[in-house]
Formats: sequence, C-alpha cells, structure tokens
Amino acid sequence: MWTAQGHRESRSSVTFPAPFRHPPAVIVGISLMDLDHTTNTRSEILAEHVTATGFEIVFRTWGDTRVARIRAEWTAIGAVLGEDEWEVE
Repeated sequence: MWTAQGHRESRSSVTFPAPFRHPPAVIVGISLMDLDHTTNTRSEILAEHVTATGFEIVFRTWGDTRVARIRAEWTAIGAVLGEDEWEVE
C-alpha cells in the first residue's frame, strides 16, 4: 500500500475463540496507522462476511494515500453458549 496508487484493499480473516449462537455485531477500529504525511489520508476499515465463527477485517485506501502499516482492533458482541449448554448432532 506504500508504492501503488488508486484503489487498494487488504483483508484479514478472524476466527472467534468460541463460536457465537448467531452472527454477532462486530466493531472494528484502527489502533495504529503509519502514513506518508505528504499525501491525503483516505481510508476505510470494516467487518465483512460475519458468521457465528468469524469474519474478515477489510482495510481500503485509494488515490495517492501511502500506508506503511496499520493495526486493527475488534470487538464482537452477541449471545454465546453457556458452560452448561451443549448441542447434540
């Protein structure tokens, strides 16, 4: 994302430590961003393809923005199985 121009995208898969009952609400935020100060800052970060077992973090930039590195943090909120609950297949 440092040398290219135009639309660029990076995806990272996240697997939850334990599955949720249903796809949870996922909040994604940027905790570190190292950018070139001589270009405009254009970016977007979001969660896509959220399931009960995981999701994808998607980071996008475009134009002349130059990104050296980025770090994302996330929180998932939803119902989980209790310790005394289990499913029979």
